[in-house]
Amino acid sequence: MNDIRPIRARSGTNQEGTSAHNRRVMIDALRRNGALSRAELARATKLTKQTVSNIVEDLERDGLVSSGATVRKGRGQPSTPYSLVPEGAFAIGLQIDRHVVRAVAVDLVGTVRVSMDANLPPGGPAEGVKVVLRIVEKARRELARVAVLSERRLVGLGVAMPGPFGLQSDEDDPWMMAAWQSFPLLETLAAGTGLDVGLQNDAAAAATAERMTGAAHGVDHAICIFLGYGLGAGLILDGQLYNGHNGNAGEIGMMLCHAANGRIGAGARLEHHASLAALCRALDLDPGDPALYGQIEQAALEFGPAMASWMDQAADELRWTVQLLESVFDPQTVILCGGAPAALTTRLIETMQPLLPSIADRPSRSLPRLQLGITGPWSVALGAASEPISRTFDPRFSAILKTPAATVLE
Repeated sequence: MNDIRPIRARSGTNQEGTSAHNRRVMIDALRRNGALSRAELARATKLTKQTVSNIVEDLERDGLVSSGATVRKGRGQPSTPYSLVPEGAFAIGLQIDRHVVRAVAVDLVGTVRVSMDANLPPGGPAEGVKVVLRIVEKARRELARVAVLSERRLVGLGVAMPGPFGLQSDEDDPWMMAAWQSFPLLETLAAGTGLDVGLQNDAAAAATAERMTGAAHGVDHAICIFLGYGLGAGLILDGQLYNGHNGNAGEIGMMLCHAANGRIGAGARLEHHASLAALCRALDLDPGDPALYGQIEQAALEFGPAMASWMDQAADELRWTVQLLESVFDPQTVILCGGAPAALTTRLIETMQPLLPSIADRPSRSLPRLQLGITGPWSVALGAASEPISRTFDPRFSAILKTPAATVLE
């Protein structure tokens, strides 16, 4: 009887000068599968047993991997399982939105260690960035309190904010934070924190969270539709997040749809119908109200006429979007996630399911065609925090070509 369990992993390379890539491959295999023995790592990554042993020893020495109790299976040789050390690395993520900044700190396996938020003052980024820098410092102090070695093992700062990036926009366009996009945010944060800083749009950050700890964990091809103030999609292709040339891949909220007069034109974007901003307009809610999340959740549970009308229109628009994304990218699953309450997102999925065109459906699916992902106000900040972990430890072809060995953490 074959009792060898299937293990998901990327292939390493036994050529010389590729230790950085192989380290990343090993960490990725442990993240995807949990504890693995050296023999299982060698089989999954297609590396020699000696190469695996050398890398495991290096990762143990760097505090990224630890060994468990030796296990004996049947008559075979005993094996020692290895797993990631959560305290091996830490990262901080920021969600900068129109009225609020949220900060989350995670460890190597994506567990949230710290979370906090603050209201952004009027006056734009010149005043708002002061609040952002203060919350990063506060998060670092709190992280150091709950994890003593965190400052020595902090690999970076991730930032997420609404996109698209680099486009000309009206300063008054409520869907685009034009003033923040033209502000030297990354340079200011890097100078103020001393950390490596990366930027994603909020949909890509939500997809990063799904890939790290959510419904897309271990999935090679997934589309994460992000329902927030606007609308976007994070594209996970071949196990990696695809950002596009300008970081704007998946900006489906910008897609034009038919206006009431049947014509396509400005003001008829998809996010004008299927977004929390559109829902606020339908329910006459203030998007800047600190109690907004609870108000939307209550409205979803009560499901009055205004909510039902918005739900029908949003589901109708999104069903064609799902079918289009499936036709272009052929994902294993489509995940609906974002800053909306789970009660609203679940009901939207239930409304969309019977409307989805069957042309892209497949009887052989092993995953749901459309499923619920991470929801709630912290999903974007969680993804932003996951990005530096991914940037530091995930396999990339650049690691084979030129990237130095993965960061050695003291």
